[in-house]
Formats: sequence, structure tokens, C-alpha cells
Amino acid sequence: MVLGAAGQLGRELVRVLPPAETVPLTHADLDVRDAGAVATRLAALRPDVVVNTVADNRVDQAEADPTESHAINAVAVGTIARACRAHDAFLVQLSTDYVFDGHAARPYTEDDPPAPLGAYARAKLEGERLARALAPRHAIVRVAGLYARGGSRGKGGSFVDRVQQRARAGEPLRIVADQVTAPTWARDVATTLATLVPRWVAGSAPGGIYHLTNAGACSWYDFARAVLRGAGLVADVRPITSAELAAAAPRPAYSVLADTRLPALGLEPLRSWDAALAAYLADDA
Repeated sequence: MVLGAAGQLGRELVRVLPPAETVPLTHADLDVRDAGAVATRLAALRPDVVVNTVADNRVDQAEADPTESHAINAVAVGTIARACRAHDAFLVQLSTDYVFDGHAARPYTEDDPPAPLGAYARAKLEGERLARALAPRHAIVRVAGLYARGGSRGKGGSFVDRVQQRARAGEPLRIVADQVTAPTWARDVATTLATLVPRWVAGSAPGGIYHLTNAGACSWYDFARAVLRGAGLVADVRPITSAELAAAAPRPAYSVLADTRLPALGLEPLRSWDAALAAYLADDA
């Protein structure tokens, strides 16, 4: 069962998972805030694994009013985890690099203690904790800087697509240069999850926390320039600071994640962010 099947990662998961064995559910199919509906649907379908990609990622809006973010990113995760426990389903809960404060000088490992800065980040961390406490069989998968074709509706599309659209429209681009992360193509995460999910369900790979991002790191400004180069576009793009951006929610200045779990399982880590970007820009699907 894939919850949030209309989102960036959900769409890519449905694309790579076996169709005959996958039940994709969008918000129209199931509102995860409705505890009764969640319990009823899981009781009826009895899935072996539930992959919860549902998230309210409107980071700045959460800072002004955390109600919806808390309901979806935290409370609903507890609801799903309880339903998974009731039917012995394995829960895969998606989380974020934002659970860290960005004060590190090296990539964050799965064992590093979280320290969320804002309301969205605190809600996502609470969701992690509820999943771990309430679903005996679980994996927490942290991702960062996700993009995919069609983007995120809550953010008005993916960063990659917005950069291209504004460049083609002749608009100037002012991009933050003091926030460093690992931009990640959702398809690469989905492909890796398609390998991990059967192992988790069978018990041949341990659950727990996993970091899944494309390798390497760059600032959002450097990423925007790479997008323009890869797409063959010319634009007025200039770096700005986080202070100049003046966003409502605090962002970690450095939120690069280190994936230590895949190599321990004998699996290849995700390719570099620039290789993934080149593949994304060349992909017409």
C-alpha cells in the first residue's frame, strides 16, 4: 500500500513497484487524518507493507499555523502506525533532512541525534517517534531536496522545474547560496525502496532509520546553476543569503545526509546528485 500516491515520491514508487502487488492510494482515496477510515482500509486490504509518503511540506505556513502540519506529519503517522501494528504490516515512514539543525561540519548519519529548528521539522520528528513507538515493524527513511516530474503541489512544482520555467520566462532568479543539501531525484529513492521493501518485509534486512539521498552536496544556488546548464538555458541568476530570503521558517544551513545502511547491506548507494540531475533532464517520461 502506497499512501500519498499522487505526490512526488508516491508517483515514482507506483511507477517502479509491481503493479499487481501494489495498491496506490491518493488523498481522494484515503484521508490519513481520518483515523476510522485508515483503520477500516487497512483491515479490508491487509497489506504486507504500508509506505507512507504523505506529508504537509508547506514549511513556512507551518511556522504561522502548525495545526495542519502536526495533524498530517505527526498525528496521522501515529494513526497509520497503530493500524500497521494491528495487522502486522511493515511501516515505511518517509521523513526529512530538516530533523537536523544544520550545525554539523560533516554529513549527518542515521545515528546522529536530531535537533529540529521549526514547526514543520518538529512535526516530522514526532512522526518518526510515533512510527518507532507504535509500529513494531518499521523503517524510517529520511530524504532531502526531492524533485520529480510534476513536482509537489504544495510547493507549486519541483525546484528544478520552477527554475526552468522562470528562466524561459526571462525572470531573474535569486537563489539561496548559504544552504547546503543533497538534491535528490525521487525516482532514485523509489528504485532503492523497491529493492529494500521486500527485504524488510521478509526480515532479511533490518528496519530502523535509513538515509536515502543522491550522493554529494551543493547549495541551492549551485544546484540552480547546474539545472540551467543541463537544460541549456541562460538566465540572470544571483546568490542571496538566507537572511535576504527572509523566509518565515528556519532552514538548516547544512543538511547533507550520510547513507551508512545501504553499503552495510551490500547495496550500491544512490548516484551523485549531478548524475541524477542529468538523467532527470534527459528523461521525457
